[in-house]
Amino acid sequence: MNKNIYLALDFPDWEETKRFIDDYNFQGVPVKVGMELFYKEGPSVIEKLKTDNHPIFLDLKLHDIPTTVMRAMKNIGKLGVDLTNVHALGGSEMIKFAKEGLISGSENHDTKLIAVTVLTSMDEDSLHTQLRIPGNLEDNAAYFAEFAQKSGADGVVCSVYEAERIKQICGNSYLTVTPGIRLKNSDSNDQKRIASPGFAKDNGSDYIVIGRSVTKADNPYEAYQQAVEEWNNGIKG
Repeated sequence: MNKNIYLALDFPDWEETKRFIDDYNFQGVPVKVGMELFYKEGPSVIEKLKTDNHPIFLDLKLHDIPTTVMRAMKNIGKLGVDLTNVHALGGSEMIKFAKEGLISGSENHDTKLIAVTVLTSMDEDSLHTQLRIPGNLEDNAAYFAEFAQKSGADGVVCSVYEAERIKQICGNSYLTVTPGIRLKNSDSNDQKRIASPGFAKDNGSDYIVIGRSVTKADNPYEAYQQAVEEWNNGIKG
């Protein structure tokens, strides 16, 4: 098991998730649970995964008024996941309240709060023309990372291409979680800022999230092992 690679369980329900884990011997690997699976199954899916000792990244990207986020995070804290996240665009007060709620809900478990900077499905043109956020993408991601750190976040979700700069600004202990990971010859799908596991490691990623390159592969187990090899050996696709 590689503790740096989170496998995205982007399945519609627990039955399909469990079948995939069992069929390809993924018991105990770090996993990411997103909106689709969590909104279908609720907190019970976390308990089921914990029985197989999976480290868990609960990826719900909370973004609401500070008090609502604080109350939600208090409940998330009780689940005992390893990582969970909010949108940095929610602002400094929301991040502070999120951390407060997470701490108050956690018992004997140190859940890390991660702030999403800029989604890897977006590019600079999206920021300018749709969100009307000026400046280049890397500068914006670094800015979000820095103010999230000052607001109590333990790290950020960012693309591989911003991770190294964020480390330089926020320090090596500030966590960088990077989705948009693709193996060689895999489709980019709806991601724009993608990279290989080896490139991610060399560019400052602490954790990577890989999904369709593994879950949609002809042999998911072999694809996952390829990701592990690329990460461990710095192989760049």
